[in-house]
Amino acid sequence: MSVQVETIRTVEVPTRIVHGQGAIGRLGGIVEELGVRRPLLVTDAGVAAAGLAEKAVGRLTDAVVFDGVRPNPDVELIGRAREVYRNEGCDGLVALGGGSSMDTAKGVGIEVTGGGSILDYEDGGKPITRRVPPLVTVPTTAGTGSEVTLWAVITDHERKIKFNVGGTALIGAHVALVDPALMAGLPTAITAATGMDALSHGIECYTCDYHQPFTDSFALTAIEYVARWLRAACEDGSNMEARTFMAHAATFGGMAYGTESAGAAHAMSQSAGGVHDCPHGALTARVLGPVCEYNAPADPGRYARIALAMGADTRRLDPLEAARAGIEELYRLTEDVGIPTMEELGFSEDEIPMLARIAHEDPQTIGNPREVTVADYEEIYRNAFARGK
Repeated sequence: MSVQVETIRTVEVPTRIVHGQGAIGRLGGIVEELGVRRPLLVTDAGVAAAGLAEKAVGRLTDAVVFDGVRPNPDVELIGRAREVYRNEGCDGLVALGGGSSMDTAKGVGIEVTGGGSILDYEDGGKPITRRVPPLVTVPTTAGTGSEVTLWAVITDHERKIKFNVGGTALIGAHVALVDPALMAGLPTAITAATGMDALSHGIECYTCDYHQPFTDSFALTAIEYVARWLRAACEDGSNMEARTFMAHAATFGGMAYGTESAGAAHAMSQSAGGVHDCPHGALTARVLGPVCEYNAPADPGRYARIALAMGADTRRLDPLEAARAGIEELYRLTEDVGIPTMEELGFSEDEIPMLARIAHEDPQTIGNPREVTVADYEEIYRNAFARGK
């Protein structure tokens, strides 16, 4: 009689989550509890212009503000923020903004504790051996889930790529403070792109080779919340019920990510995002449907379950038919919330061979539920361009 050997897996959750409307009022107390006396507030100019940075600073004592974060933070930006941290004698970090601000803060934390450049810590390089300084993440968008992920995504302009740093609880925030009221004024385009990013985390983490029961539960809930509430959040940004559920969807999507890679859609968007500077969530949304079409035959049962979470009517359908019904719901949502086409995001079909090659080289390819070659990536990209026409 053969005995099936169960793979040993782990789940690491290093972050305390404080959530709810008005949670920003707890910021000062949380920072003090962590023993931080001079925090560096890491944010961007848009968040500062919206008055959110001032709202945060008003609850902190002796804070230093760095508002130079740009979308898709790069190696130079991390180094510049780290110098501010050191020169100003800071002893902790508060990240206020979207994924870019939170990834920047994580990068600063790694350089401060480990030394050297963030480049040294690229996945597979120098290991992270020390916990980042006390870090509080305060998302102002509902998408990346970076407030609870164990990763930072950094751009290297010289190689025209994005690379991952992390995969360990040592990079995770100490506290995530999730206040949906901070997202009320978010423009529709950003609401849509970041919301689809949360959906992509749910779908890819539920279907990747590294899925496990704990992360499955978060992934499916993230999918259900986005399918139910993203349209409402886009239609009325002041709809606090929609904002609250989308905030939870983003956090749950981040919790689903775990310590491993996701799949082909993230391999495509992460690598292509190093070629053209465009919104990560919108780009991921554009390739997500075509990737699901490619992957569904490899695991129709899981994609059929996603169809249920997306709200598709799967009665009297076999698993693969149900999976395809869910993918059509995904395409419908992508169009309904106005995700730009590949061309509108700055890409051309002439770039497909290059985009396919760098996607295949991206580490996220490893977790995909179906083996994918460079030629397969080319076909998926052609589908992504065709779907936008």
